[in-house]
Amino acid sequence: MLDRSNPALRVVLLPRDTNAHGTIFGGVILSHLDIAGAIEARKNTRHRVVTVAMHEVEFLAPVFVGDVVSFYSRTERTGRTSVTVKVEVEAERADRSGYVKVTEAEIVYVAIGKEGNPVPLESEP
Repeated sequence: MLDRSNPALRVVLLPRDTNAHGTIFGGVILSHLDIAGAIEARKNTRHRVVTVAMHEVEFLAPVFVGDVVSFYSRTERTGRTSVTVKVEVEAERADRSGYVKVTEAEIVYVAIGKEGNPVPLESEP
């Protein structure tokens, strides 16, 4: 069970985020998924982080206009220059009928220095 008290990110999706079928674009969800993961990754370094990989994103349920979408993240692994973050996404239906799991993913971020090259997570900026 998710701890709904502390999401990394929570958004209400609007009509501008919909596709021709009236549901939210998958790309909008992916964008927020990446932001939520980066917020978590930044807890592990003082450097900027960039997205390297997003593993296995499968959309399990549609998201509708007015749903409150919450992104829950946690650090899964840290390496010398990388952080792997798990992000779980759920929507609270606008009609208050309940919560539905939308998707989840593991995302890999790499810390980068001023020149844009990978740097150790713990090094000085």
